[in-house]
Amino acid sequence: MSAFERVTRRSLLRGGAVVLGSAMAAPLLSACGSGGRSGNAKELTFWNFYGPNPQGDAQSKWFTDLAAAWNANNEVKVKLHYLPVSEYLAGTALQTAFSAGQGPDIFLLSPGDFLRYHNGGVLADLTPHLKPDQIADFDGGVLDTRKVDGKVYGLPMEQEPLAMYYSIDAFEKAKLAEGDLPQTWDQLLDVAAKLTTKDQFGILFETIPGYYQNFTWYPFMWMAGGSAVPENGGAGFDAPGVHQALKLWQDAVNSKVAPRKPQGDGAGNAPANLAGGYVAMQQSGIWSVSQLEQEKKDFKYGVFRLPVPEGGTYTTDIGGWAFVANAKGANPEAAAKFIAWALGATDAAGVERGRQWNTVVKTNLPARKSVQEAAKAAGAFDKPALKVFLEQVVPGGRGEPRYTPEVYKAVSDAIQATQLGGADPAKAAADAAAKIDAFLKGYKGAAML
Repeated sequence: MSAFERVTRRSLLRGGAVVLGSAMAAPLLSACGSGGRSGNAKELTFWNFYGPNPQGDAQSKWFTDLAAAWNANNEVKVKLHYLPVSEYLAGTALQTAFSAGQGPDIFLLSPGDFLRYHNGGVLADLTPHLKPDQIADFDGGVLDTRKVDGKVYGLPMEQEPLAMYYSIDAFEKAKLAEGDLPQTWDQLLDVAAKLTTKDQFGILFETIPGYYQNFTWYPFMWMAGGSAVPENGGAGFDAPGVHQALKLWQDAVNSKVAPRKPQGDGAGNAPANLAGGYVAMQQSGIWSVSQLEQEKKDFKYGVFRLPVPEGGTYTTDIGGWAFVANAKGANPEAAAKFIAWALGATDAAGVERGRQWNTVVKTNLPARKSVQEAAKAAGAFDKPALKVFLEQVVPGGRGEPRYTPEVYKAVSDAIQATQLGGADPAKAAADAAAKIDAFLKGYKGAAML
């Protein structure tokens, strides 16, 4: 079993929700704000959940090769420290280390964690170690959720967009063709009803509370014109667009075209749900291409972009992990230089490193334009599903938002109350908005995007 099969975005985000939902109340990271340095200035510790792992798979090898290549040419060495997901995110190892002033020099971070660490003074500014052409090489707004006041505090490894997957056999049995793929929310529910049988649901949205569920719901909120926090003078969470998005997911469950509980470990698991015949359409991310190839190689499926509400504008949510440096470590400058080299180098070796990670050992969209071009030239996007992701899904996409745990929890409660609890969407949105607005009145951290 590969690390990609064991470690998926949905499990990471769901695990992270346990930590993030409670840790902010404590003076987490306070020990890092004393200005002291910890660790060995000649050896950078790099905490991650990929390698070197006991399985020694391709993802683990990519990390060990990365460290070896750096160590061969630099006096300051990088030492990988592998932590299973249960310890890295679902546990408290990382948070405890920072609270004790002993956080790693380099670590992996998602946008959902970003503000907690940035506001805690943990993240080092990478900008002085990046040339303008390196920054410009990153695709679209992929750096936006890793920036504060124009400075870059993390370099993304990948882009993981969300789309809709569908079973070709299920469509054929329902006498539906490619031309019937839904483009609007009304069509989505209508097609889902036609696909629903006594043994199969028409569509699947995540129903398990956590960061992953929020991540998958945000695009519907955005497409309807809503937002979790006020944007550009907008109304914030208690707005018609939010009500619409909550009601869509509620209607899918209430009409019984969507289940109340997914199979496997959640609604991002395409082999267990879509390929298992439990559902005919499923919202998931680009990682499912690799999962289906590894676990259900003969399963016939297609991909289409998320449907849009009437009068709305298409978008999707684009996640992905980033390398960040500890500003309070023993040698933050060397850590920043390593990150700039590892994920930002524009020479042939740097581009090939990115291509290998994104299209050989995993299925992602590269975060950098040069890596995308190299991957295209190598035929990485010739597969129909990945071609759809590249040409149709990602354009118009938006980076995963960096909300604080307080905002995340209020949104999560609203989704759960409406989708499974039968609450009125307008009331649930108003209740959540009240909590968010009260929190924002005293918030002094970096902007939420």
